[in-house]
Amino acid sequence: MGLPHLEYLFIENNSIKSISRNSFRGLKSLIHLSLANNNLQTLPKDIFKGLDSLTNVDLRGNTFNCDCKLKWLVEWLGSTNATVEDIYCESPPEYKKRKINSLSPKEFDCIITEFAVYESLPYQSLSVDTFSYMNDEHVVIAQPFTGKCIFLEWDHVEGSFRNYDNITGTSTVVCKPIIIETQLYVIVAQLFGGSHIYKRDIFANKFIKIQDIEILKIRKPNDIETFRIAEDWYFVVADSSKAGFTTVYKWNGNGFYSHQSLHAWYRDTDVEYLEIAGKPHLILSSSSQRPVIYQWNKGTEFDKRLEIQDMEDVYAVKHFRVKEDVYICLTRFIGDSKVMKWGGSAFLDLQRMPSRGSMVFQPLQISNYQYAILGSDYSFTQVYYWDTEKAKFVKFQELNIQAPRSFTHVSIDKRNFLFASSFKGTTLIYKHVIVDLSA
Repeated sequence: MGLPHLEYLFIENNSIKSISRNSFRGLKSLIHLSLANNNLQTLPKDIFKGLDSLTNVDLRGNTFNCDCKLKWLVEWLGSTNATVEDIYCESPPEYKKRKINSLSPKEFDCIITEFAVYESLPYQSLSVDTFSYMNDEHVVIAQPFTGKCIFLEWDHVEGSFRNYDNITGTSTVVCKPIIIETQLYVIVAQLFGGSHIYKRDIFANKFIKIQDIEILKIRKPNDIETFRIAEDWYFVVADSSKAGFTTVYKWNGNGFYSHQSLHAWYRDTDVEYLEIAGKPHLILSSSSQRPVIYQWNKGTEFDKRLEIQDMEDVYAVKHFRVKEDVYICLTRFIGDSKVMKWGGSAFLDLQRMPSRGSMVFQPLQISNYQYAILGSDYSFTQVYYWDTEKAKFVKFQELNIQAPRSFTHVSIDKRNFLFASSFKGTTLIYKHVIVDLSA
């Protein structure tokens, strides 16, 4: 302090291990600075800020650790007009003896992400779905033990989720929203008392039941998928009873009617809609045979195309895309779960994940990050991250969730949340956090 005219400063051979980012503030006339031959492993960001007259810097003879904390120095070396003697990395091993002056900021991967617990909802749940309605994002959660569909909306002022409405039934397993021409409908699948379709009445500000789903076909619903082909809206219910039919329903302008029955008596546990080579497909998972792929034929119905080989006892199949490639995550309660890639005529093995007690293996894309989350009834939930260079998933994070059944991504106010349902514990909301280690 108080040395605004100081031009030369030598702090050499002093065994200095650390230094404050404010050490040289106010030295506006400083021309030459030497910190040579000390024990510095890093330098704080912006330590040279305000030293506008600086023409020479000597940092030789230090043991620099070339990690994210030193990324700023690499960027500064590329932009400063000052002459800086060559300096070298001492660690980590892969950077040892590399010239720091020649490093590129692109060599430092300093952006990391994680899922941090944001909120705990005091109830158990099975399915979680998100939908946009009336210019806002909503979440609907199926509560099997209370029989409710709980609807949440985002409070933009408080920055939290609040109750919006609910539909009360019995043994509710899925609450599936579908919006047709700005009108919100909800398909409520129940194990007892039949399944129903509700309509949101904006004038009465409540949900009104408009239709029952035939109980002779849908006896034990386990999953619902909604989709659109051309201008027509559909939903399909996977039925897991011995005498049930997985059934496709089509919107006719006034309600949904049975369009096609699939896979009778096969006890289907999951249905997934996806497009392969621009054509609509369904994948049905069953407790009694391998997953079956159906293809839409010329605008009328789905035809059985093929089975996924060597994959018995698959509980669910979910798909994701990386650029133009189509992949699927296959969940198994016993044995390894799998990631497979479409090879042009069939899905081919890509990766196996050890799984025990898994009933959900959900791929999710959040911003530019592709994840796959493998739940377990007996151990921690494993979050995997897609490594673009290796073209496969790598272990990323463990989450402590009791008996997870579904994972859903919700994006609101430039924030990203992960809803994790729990069959035995509390429903958890995680926030997707992005951290810059070089900051």
